[in-house]
Amino acid sequence: MGAKLYVGNLAYAVTDDRLAEHFAQHGSVVSARVITDKFTGRSKGFGFVEMASNAEAEKAIAALNGTDFDGRNIVVNEARPQTPRPSGGGYAGSGARPPRRDRERF
Repeated sequence: MGAKLYVGNLAYAVTDDRLAEHFAQHGSVVSARVITDKFTGRSKGFGFVEMASNAEAEKAIAALNGTDFDGRNIVVNEARPQTPRPSGGGYAGSGARPPRRDRERF
C-alpha cells in the first residue's frame, strides 16, 4: 500500500484528473481525489493523493509543498488517519422524538 498525502489550498477549479497529472510527475499515482461539498458539489479546496510507495510520496512532498499550482501555493504533507466520528447525537438519528414543549403546559 502506498502513502496518502493531504493537499491543501487548492484552487476551486482543480479536478481529480488535474491533481493526478500534477503529482504523476513525481511518481506513480494510485488515486487522487478533490473533496467536494455534498450539497453544492463545489470543491472544498483540499484533496488527497495516494502514491505507490513511501519514497515517491516523500519525493512529491519535497518537490511540491509550497509551490504554485493554478495560481495558489499548495500545501502537501502526509495525511493523518481519519478519526472516527461519533454516530447519532441528540435526537437526530436515534429514532426518538424530542418532547413537544408546547403541549406539556396543559
